[in-house]
Amino acid sequence: MSTNGYRTDEMTLRLPFAAASVSVARQRLQDWMRDAGAAREAVEDARVVVSELVANSVRHAGPLSDGTIHVSWAASSGGIDVAVTDGGSRTRARHVQAPTSALAGRGMAIIEALAHEWWTELGECRSTVHALLKL
Repeated sequence: MSTNGYRTDEMTLRLPFAAASVSVARQRLQDWMRDAGAAREAVEDARVVVSELVANSVRHAGPLSDGTIHVSWAASSGGIDVAVTDGGSRTRARHVQAPTSALAGRGMAIIEALAHEWWTELGECRSTVHALLKL
């Protein structure tokens, strides 16, 4: 399960397309990283990132054809790739310049601040947003 102190297994969750899935994904990722011995700060950053990705998916996209979203992560010596796949939307994930006092609209800015990089894969009936975090 681990190589040079890093987990190399992948975790994939199929979760309901619902706001409640944010806390499930956050807790499962936290447990997975703590079991791997990840540093506290890395765990907290990953928890925030997966929370924002799942929340953005539920807020701005549609579910996959089975009514779910897929949340996955995998780690290597280079970092951890956290990804959320949904049924896509009419808009593409992007950084919005929201004021710090805004109650919404800062999700991708937060991801951008915490992740080494992030990107989107678009398919015909789905989209996946990835965030790569350094360990």
